[in-house]
Amino acid sequence: MEYQDFINAVATRAKVSTDQAATVTRATLEALADRISAGQAEDLAYQLPDGLDDCLRKPLRQDQVKASLGFDDFVQRVADRPDVDRALADAAVGAVLTTLREAVTRDEFEKAVAQLPKEFRQAIEPVGAGGGRRLGS
Repeated sequence: MEYQDFINAVATRAKVSTDQAATVTRATLEALADRISAGQAEDLAYQLPDGLDDCLRKPLRQDQVKASLGFDDFVQRVADRPDVDRALADAAVGAVLTTLREAVTRDEFEKAVAQLPKEFRQAIEPVGAGGGRRLGS
């Protein structure tokens, strides 16, 4: 999958501009990398296009703890990033996670989501729901 396909899918799902989609996608993937194991983050990064893969490969910041954050706390962490406000995070985090599911293998996505609280699944569109198409493998 290409970088622009990923960003366009997020923009369509979240009903935001492509610039906003790119910003919130990077913030969401960086927050996700802080929540899952380094090995799992690397496995996901390997399947993402250049420009997004590095978001999952950033080392854990000293002030970050891989504590079990609920979904609302996760969204707030995304909103705390530069150039992302709470309204954008609310609109787009689920779109990013749904698009990530389409961009990587089912097995890798399921392994990553298994490391998150169950409430994260509620933010991800069901397979086949509108908002986007299955992105190429």
